[in-house]
Amino acid sequence: MTPPEIPTDDAATGAIRELFGAAAVPARITYGYNRECSIDVSEPEFTLAIPYLASRKFVLISLFCVEGFREEARHSVLYVFERKGSILILVRNITNGRATSIATIFPSATWPERECRDGFGIEFDGAFDTRRLFLHEIYPAGFHPLEKSFPDTPITTNDNVSANDEYPFRKVTGEGVYQVPVGPVHAGIIEPGHFRFSVIGETVFNLEIRLFYTHRGIEKLAEGKDPEDCTKIAEAVSGDESVANATGFCMAVERLSGITVPDRAWHLRTILCESERICSHLGDLSGMLTDVAFPLGASQFAVLREEMFRENGKLAGSRFLRGMLCIGGVKRDIPAGALAAFRDFLVQFRKQYKVGLSIVLSTPSVIDRFSQTGIIKKQLLRPLNITGPVARASGGVVDVRVNHPYGIYDRFTPVPHPLRDGDVLARFTVKAAEIMDSLDLILKVIDAIPDGAITSDEPIRDGYALALVESARGQTLCWVRVQDGKIDRYKVRTASYCNWLAIEHAVPGNIIADFPVINKSLNLSYAGTDL
Repeated sequence: MTPPEIPTDDAATGAIRELFGAAAVPARITYGYNRECSIDVSEPEFTLAIPYLASRKFVLISLFCVEGFREEARHSVLYVFERKGSILILVRNITNGRATSIATIFPSATWPERECRDGFGIEFDGAFDTRRLFLHEIYPAGFHPLEKSFPDTPITTNDNVSANDEYPFRKVTGEGVYQVPVGPVHAGIIEPGHFRFSVIGETVFNLEIRLFYTHRGIEKLAEGKDPEDCTKIAEAVSGDESVANATGFCMAVERLSGITVPDRAWHLRTILCESERICSHLGDLSGMLTDVAFPLGASQFAVLREEMFRENGKLAGSRFLRGMLCIGGVKRDIPAGALAAFRDFLVQFRKQYKVGLSIVLSTPSVIDRFSQTGIIKKQLLRPLNITGPVARASGGVVDVRVNHPYGIYDRFTPVPHPLRDGDVLARFTVKAAEIMDSLDLILKVIDAIPDGAITSDEPIRDGYALALVESARGQTLCWVRVQDGKIDRYKVRTASYCNWLAIEHAVPGNIIADFPVINKSLNLSYAGTDL
C-alpha cells in the first residue's frame, strides 16, 4: 500500500506553501496514507502558522503528545488540522516541558491541552483553563501516567481530599441564582458524569460538565502490546462503538504496515459498521421518546433495536459485533446463506421502521417537545470540532465516509442530510434518516459482495499512521505508532470527546426538565471520552 498522490491544490499543501515557501513542500513535508501531510515546525513557525490556519478556516481535530517521536526532543505534540478533506499535521518538538496554548484561537484545544498536562506533564503557557482533566483530586501531584518512565502498575491514591483541593467549578453568582448539582452518580445504569446547573427560576443560564470518572488507562494499557492483541483493547474503548473503534485501529496499523485488505473483507466490515450505526441510532430515537413520555413510539424502536441485536448475534456471534475484526481483514467469514437471510430480515425491518417513524412524526405533542429545544448553533461546529449527526442537524456536512472515504465507501458513499435548526427535532430527524441510509447501504453491499479472501497474510511493520472513521456519533481519530513490533503509542479520540462540549451550549435557555431529552439527543459516550 503506497500513500495516495497529493494534488497540488490540496489545502494543507497550499497552506505550507504560503507559510514557509514553495521550497518547503518537497523538502520538509511527509505525506501519509490518509492524504495527510506532516511537517516539523519551529516555535516561530508555529506562532506564525496558528492564526494563519484559523483565518483559512482549518479545524483542529486533535492534539496529542508522543514521547520519543523525534530524537532531538523528549516530547512531541502533534496538532492535526482538517479542511475540505485535507489534513495537515504540525509536529511541535518540546524540549523544556512547556508550550504555548492555542486554546484562545482554537477552543477545541482546551481539553487536549489539559490531557497532555495530566498525561505527560507539559505546561501550556497562556492557557485559560489549567485545571486537571482526567486526573481527579485523588491522584498524587507530579503523577503523569503516559510517561514511558511510569510502569503500568497500581498507584497509591489520596483518599482524604481537602476542600481546598476540590475541583474548582466556575462560580456563578447574582440575585436569584441557585446551583443544581446532578451526578456524578445517577439513577439507573448510566455511567458517571457531573452536571452543574446555574438556574434562575426554572431557566438554566449556565451549565458546566465534569467527566473522566471512568478512567481505565486504555492508551497506557496498549503500550508494549502486540498489535494483534490491541484490537480487543480498541473494541473496549466504548461498548456501542466496538466496530468503529476497532476499524480505526486496524486501519492505522494496516496503513503503517502497507497491508492491503481484501475486497470481501471490506464489504463485511462495512456491513458491520452500518449495522452498529443502526443499533446506536435506534437506541437514541427510543431514548428521546422515552424522555418526552411517548412510550408508544419508544417501544417500537426499542423492539426493532433488540431484533437488530439478535441478528448481530447470528452474523458475528456477538450482539455488539465484537471479535470480528482483525488487522488485515476479518477473523471469520459470513456465509452467503447468512447474508441472504440478513438481507431478507432488513427488507421487512425497513417496512416496520417506516411505520413506527410515521407514527412519531405525526404526533403533535412529540414535535412540540422536540422543536426549538436544545439548539446547537452552526457557529460552534468549527471551533469545537463538533461532528456526526449532531453537527449535521446544525447545518454541518462533514462525514468521514464522504470527506475521507475508507474501505469501499468511495463506491458506496452515503449522502448527508443536513438540517439547520440544530434542535432536538433536527437531531432526531437526521438520525432517523441515517438509519434508512444505512439499511439501503447494507442491502447494496450484500448484493455486490465478491468472493475471495477475508484477511491478508502481509506482516505488520514498524511505523506510524493516522486513520479517521465515521462512528455513529461522528468523527473518530486513531493514531498508532509501532516500534520493534510492539505498540509504542495508541491515541484514540472519539466523536464524544469533542461533542460533549456542545451540551454546555445547548442547555442554557431551556429548563432543567428538558435536559434529559437534550442529553439523549446527543447520546455521547462517557467511557469513549475517558480512556
